[in-house]
Amino acid sequence: MAGNSQRRGATRKPGSKKGMTVGSGGNSRRALEGKGPTPKAEDRSWHPAGKRKAAAERRDAKRPSGNRPAGRGGAAAGRARGAGATEVVSGRNSVVEAMRAGIPVSAVYVATRLEADDRTREILRTAADEGYPLLEVTKPELDRLTDGSVHQGVAIQVPPYDYADVEDLLDIAASSDRAPLVVALDGVTDPRNLGAVLRSAGAFGAHGVLVPERRAAGVTASAWKVSAGAAARVPVARATNLVRALERLHEAGCFVVGLDGGGDVAVGELPYSTDPLVLVVGSEGKGLSRLVREHCDAIASIPIAGEVESLNAGVAAGIALYEVARQRQG
Repeated sequence: MAGNSQRRGATRKPGSKKGMTVGSGGNSRRALEGKGPTPKAEDRSWHPAGKRKAAAERRDAKRPSGNRPAGRGGAAAGRARGAGATEVVSGRNSVVEAMRAGIPVSAVYVATRLEADDRTREILRTAADEGYPLLEVTKPELDRLTDGSVHQGVAIQVPPYDYADVEDLLDIAASSDRAPLVVALDGVTDPRNLGAVLRSAGAFGAHGVLVPERRAAGVTASAWKVSAGAAARVPVARATNLVRALERLHEAGCFVVGLDGGGDVAVGELPYSTDPLVLVVGSEGKGLSRLVREHCDAIASIPIAGEVESLNAGVAAGIALYEVARQRQG
């Protein structure tokens, strides 16, 4: 019953009461303070992000000063630097050339049971040396990542393309031992045509390609693929206004020759070939716009059979660039 001191356990036996405990005297205060905020992943040397950062710093240290990767002021001009959605570059040649140009790579995708050759071995070796994340994926997954393009079992993820400007193209030409040669595209909206132009520009020694900012093809994954790696070597400049950009090139001493049907001369007799030159290629359907045509020093045409209406921009640019290279070597 309540208050019964005789109940078992109701009273404490003499000598069983605990005495006073001695405090730490502040000796444990440091342990309670913690170690501060957790470092970022890239600042931890053992973390994959930290390893990627260290690899990027090693790449920058190896690169000569003034030789910027992929972008402006060099033959490897203009690659991805800005913010925005990433691009996926697919195909063995395109991936190899992108890696050789020092383009920053955020991921390397390799298909399972990949058939090895010299290019794939170089891709894997570069990925290991530079610390790029290497992911093995199935063919259906790689098809999805590349929007069904012919990827040959490899693809890389790169930041958005970093376009050059007109002044960059002039600087690149000035640093070479050849007269400036630039290809400008007027109203070309198919990125595959841009890729074909880049491939021809790289083959015949053009210093760069100029495209309008609006209503024109940009350097997308399709352009990368068709260019077969030339997009990593030939800079692409983007102009807010193509006519003003052509005027700037004209002020710098370049002649502007447009390619269009019914021109003044045949492309085999292309004027100003050995001079600083800008070749302007129009779209397959509309050709050159009126304002661009008015700013040309001459209009050249490519003789074709009567049953063929026109050539696409990539083919026309390739023929004209070959003629320029032939006349300059002659």
